[in-house]
Amino acid sequence: MESIVITDVSPRDGLQNQAIHLSTADKLEFVRLLARAGVTSVEATSFVSPKAVPQMADAADLLPLISQALPQLRVSVLVPNLKGLERARAAGAKEIAVVLSATETMNQKNINMTLAQATAVSVETLQAARAAGLRTRAYLAVAFECPFEGKTPVEAVLRLAAVLHEARADELVIADTIGAAGPAQVRDLLRELVGVLPVDEVGAHFHDTRGMGVANAWAALEAGVRRFDASAGGIGGCPFAPGAAGNLATEDLALMAHQAGFATGVELTALLEAVQFAQDRLQRPLGGRSSTWLRKQALRAAS
Repeated sequence: MESIVITDVSPRDGLQNQAIHLSTADKLEFVRLLARAGVTSVEATSFVSPKAVPQMADAADLLPLISQALPQLRVSVLVPNLKGLERARAAGAKEIAVVLSATETMNQKNINMTLAQATAVSVETLQAARAAGLRTRAYLAVAFECPFEGKTPVEAVLRLAAVLHEARADELVIADTIGAAGPAQVRDLLRELVGVLPVDEVGAHFHDTRGMGVANAWAALEAGVRRFDASAGGIGGCPFAPGAAGNLATEDLALMAHQAGFATGVELTALLEAVQFAQDRLQRPLGGRSSTWLRKQALRAAS
């Protein structure tokens, strides 16, 4: 059976936009529950400015705890620049991720840099991380549509993807940051991308703003992509991108993959326990589109 790799980004991309800030102990327990459900890769936190993202202020405390408690878990952390990289290295990071927005305006609104400046920072950070022996991921944000400029030209995405690949990103993640893409758009862009980059180095990151997250994931699968980001319970939404609703739920992606004959390693009933934990702590309803059905199935099996 063919497998797909799911990186659960709920501890970082999910929790960074929540009104309630989880304690370090609760974050560790949340990651434990994800691992118990069979998740093998998580994006755990980010080493960004605590003033900009206060939900991630405990990154240096959390990362060593996760590494000690779950040594087999693949753990990546987001870093914005060389300063963030050094903080992550000091905390024991083995894998880092950078984010580059594909449009001029998104970079200026998000990080007050031009596209050229942001590209240079991403390249510099990736190269320094690789020189230090770390694994690297690179997100290409607003790759389909920008909240400020509209549809992102395919040529711009391909050009920036080549730059990040040449900077030695181990994995290039194409991100539909505001959930504006449709399946045909996803299929066409990713087919072009995997025509020029090794397909096993390409990943996809979808949001479910318009209810197309699973359909877009299927289109990516058809294009040959086997690496995906998802967020348990659909937690998330970029705080710097207007209109970015929750991420594609891990349970929705895993269920679709299982029904299509792909292995994920994720046990869905156990994953619901992680979602319930986050729901209790965040004090808000969580769950993907399949959650109601999955919960009914779990109750039926337990009775």
